[in-house]
Amino acid sequence: MHNDTIVALATPSGSGAIAVIRLSGKNAIGIADRHFRSVIDQKSLSNQKTHTIHLGHIIDGDKTLDEVLVSVFKNPNSYTGEDVVEISCHGSQYIQQEIIQLFLRQGCRMATAGEFTLRAFLNGKLDLSQAEAVADLISSDNEASHQIAMQQMRGGFSSEIAKLREELLNFASLIELELDFAEEDVEFADRTQFKELIERINFVLKRLIDSFAVGNVIKNGIPVAIVGEPNVGKSTLLNALLNEDRAIVSEIAGTTRDTIEDEISIGGIGFRFIDTAGIRDTKDVVESIGIKKTFEKIEQAQVVMFLVGSPQLAVGSEAVEAFKIEIEKIKNKFPQKQLLVILNKIDQITDTDLAELTTSLAPHVKNLIPISAKTGFGVEQLTDSLLNLINTGALRNNETIVTNSRHYDALLKAFEEIQKVKHGLETGLSGDLLAIDIRQALYHFGEITGEITNDDLLGNIFANFCIGK
Repeated sequence: MHNDTIVALATPSGSGAIAVIRLSGKNAIGIADRHFRSVIDQKSLSNQKTHTIHLGHIIDGDKTLDEVLVSVFKNPNSYTGEDVVEISCHGSQYIQQEIIQLFLRQGCRMATAGEFTLRAFLNGKLDLSQAEAVADLISSDNEASHQIAMQQMRGGFSSEIAKLREELLNFASLIELELDFAEEDVEFADRTQFKELIERINFVLKRLIDSFAVGNVIKNGIPVAIVGEPNVGKSTLLNALLNEDRAIVSEIAGTTRDTIEDEISIGGIGFRFIDTAGIRDTKDVVESIGIKKTFEKIEQAQVVMFLVGSPQLAVGSEAVEAFKIEIEKIKNKFPQKQLLVILNKIDQITDTDLAELTTSLAPHVKNLIPISAKTGFGVEQLTDSLLNLINTGALRNNETIVTNSRHYDALLKAFEEIQKVKHGLETGLSGDLLAIDIRQALYHFGEITGEITNDDLLGNIFANFCIGK
């Protein structure tokens, strides 16, 4: 199937200034050449140098379809490792379809989703983790996810795994060799060096596995639920964070009856803010449904911003004590969530009242932030606090961060096998049994980079790509 020539639109569908049509395969240059007329020279595309661009026209019989630029990439020095032609034409949908249909009649086949990148993998231009990083790079919508995808596409993750795999493979070979000389009772693999290697692999795997907690939220965005009683300023805060009037703001309690979501990038990290219905006892059926959804969103969120109106607490100690009870309820109901407690509307109370409130609440709240969502005071401190909740040290230090759940699963399985090898070394397990666990660890390493794969796995991975990539 992958020996034929494929064609697809490489730019988004629809009209635009230009569109790029990509061909790849052994006949890509020949097929394009039949319908290309250069305005510079009469040389065929086959006789042109690789990585060159040529101005001319695409011709269908006597009909000129468009004036185009044709880029030629000859194998093996192309994205796919095959002959590749990219045609930059005008962005009319009619022109795009006419050129694609022309090439289909000449023997091309429409590319499937991700097939160009699949061919790059099959031809050894990329390993599997690098190929997956291409999709992550295309979908990256903030600085952090872009940085991680670029690092992985350049082979940072792959090279780390490949180095560990190679060292483990060398020792595995020596242990396998010992089995051929079992009667002589010799050891080719130095057990002390082997223990040091296993400890190093163990350390690296644990670091990579732990990085997934950060990598996953960076890749998918960090969900933040804004909760609190009605009319404490949740919608005003959302508007202040987004710097636009996204949510309806009203003095009437219970205005927000459904969840409102929007995303912004803070410090290069994507945050998805969820403005929820106010939590209170109500007989209003619609509002009750909204409150039920609020608790569902808290379950899904990684960070909970619990708002309270400062004037409500400033009226006396009873209100403060009641609020402390509410904080404990949230902590107990959602113990795994990061909690930020926000004193809103501080522009409506005195500095003395604010000082008393913060002193009273400080022992009960780890992250207490006074703000005025209406004036914007304290909002910058709030965004800084959000960033501090996310461990981005590895990102700042340009360390390898795992974002792919398939890689995470393979790393967990490899880690489990390495623990077995470590235990075997400590208990003096025989070489033949050690070899079984080592082979399993090598298998899971190979799953990540694609040394070990199958058609179903490749189908699942590349089905998520866009057509044309």
